[in-house]
Amino acid sequence: MTQDKILCDIGFIGLGVMGKNLVLNLADNGFNIAAFDLSDEKVQAVKAQDEAENTTGTPRVYGCSSYTELLSQLKAPHLIVLSVPAGAPVDQVCENLIGAGIQPDDIIIDTGNSLWVDTVAREQKYKSNFLLFSSAVSGGEVGARFGPALMPSGSPYAWARVRPIWEAIAAKVDPATGKPLERTQPGQVISEGEPCAAYIGPAGAGHYVKMVHNGIEYADMQIICEAYHVLKSGLGLSCDEIADIFEEWNNGPLDSYLMEISVEVLRHKSSDTNTPIVELILDKAGQKGTGLWTAMSSLEVGCPAPTIAQAVYARSISSFKDLRTQASTQLQGIEVSPVSDAEKAQLIEQLHDAIYCAKMCAYAQGFQLMKLAAKEHGWTLDFGSIAKIWRAGCIIRAAFLQSITEAFDRNENLENLLLDDFFTQQLGERQLNWRKGICFATMQGIPTGALSSALAYYDSVRCETLPANLLQGQRDFFGAHTFERTDKPAGKKYHVEWSTKDRATIAIDS
Repeated sequence: MTQDKILCDIGFIGLGVMGKNLVLNLADNGFNIAAFDLSDEKVQAVKAQDEAENTTGTPRVYGCSSYTELLSQLKAPHLIVLSVPAGAPVDQVCENLIGAGIQPDDIIIDTGNSLWVDTVAREQKYKSNFLLFSSAVSGGEVGARFGPALMPSGSPYAWARVRPIWEAIAAKVDPATGKPLERTQPGQVISEGEPCAAYIGPAGAGHYVKMVHNGIEYADMQIICEAYHVLKSGLGLSCDEIADIFEEWNNGPLDSYLMEISVEVLRHKSSDTNTPIVELILDKAGQKGTGLWTAMSSLEVGCPAPTIAQAVYARSISSFKDLRTQASTQLQGIEVSPVSDAEKAQLIEQLHDAIYCAKMCAYAQGFQLMKLAAKEHGWTLDFGSIAKIWRAGCIIRAAFLQSITEAFDRNENLENLLLDDFFTQQLGERQLNWRKGICFATMQGIPTGALSSALAYYDSVRCETLPANLLQGQRDFFGAHTFERTDKPAGKKYHVEWSTKDRATIAIDS
């Protein structure tokens, strides 16, 4: 059987780490793929890996050397998946496919981390040329290979065509327990369970949800890193000791992918010095934009997301390594006292609860942001469904997400996750340890921006009266911005002719 006689089910463009693994995942699930990349080396690599892993004896991945050849190898109407960097590369591929003869009823699926507004604009731009469908993918290279979480959005017609494929390759969850059904071997297929793929909404909605997912991911990672910092610098524990603690925590309510990989990172030793590799990694972090986009969006829609924003700031300040090195010799901290073994045990428990509580607040911020954005953009988002598809296959997959799913099952109109009875109870029972853990870190001079901002968020949400009354007075004093009064009907605006000299005031109903 020769390649030019094969009509493939799916075209695939972009064979980097994510693209290659998605191709192999599709192949495992019975689809034939015509694959193209600007690098022929990558095309040959994915073909070779398919041949090595394929037990059917029939090729499943066919290499193409041009966009025209790619289209010629596909069944009509064409279905083409893109795994290329966000931004200009997506448009360039789209233009190339138009030049190669793509048709109006063909579907192009953008699986990259595109900014959601770009996706909305592209759907309009190319609607006469083809159907642009987007499907954000989470789970990294392992998820892409063995089952990612998928957040598709766009044309419902396109979703009807894509759905069987996406549900086949997605991660699966046991519906009774909410736990992942793990697939770890090439050729392995899991047909049972709930797929972690669900239609999100119109164009842009899926990429917006993935953006918020990544913002929560930023916060979750930073929360764990701050706990590591306290255990390392505050309690003087070794990497192996911290790994033991994290491993124990991972057997309880903190069970998550991020906690699991943190254990592995902490245990890994350098091959040349047998030193924990984490101690040799330069403490300068980068960020690709999605966390920043989430923080910016929270400001635009007026939704407080301080823990997500603080996680972005933490990465930013880490990049100023030279400044921090200089400041460490000039800016004074405080003298710290040794910690007894009994105190260590208490502090470890406090840190556990601090992580758990801060994590609840980070997710609450993310879900409230999606709720407000949906209202602003006219989307109908199913938050219970979103929580479900994050239970496996993605970076923030965690046992904790089952509780979020159940919260939205109880009340689909839940305004804020913290107001669900389960979360209210958990926070109430653990908040004292949360506060004590942060107090210890503060008195040790150890920064805990994410843990602390989450606590400030919790205290702000539960505070009936905030000092914004004084703030409104200040604004009215210097800018006549007006204010409402607690003793007058809602919605009426007032202004005072302030006088700091004789304190005389004149109220003016605006």
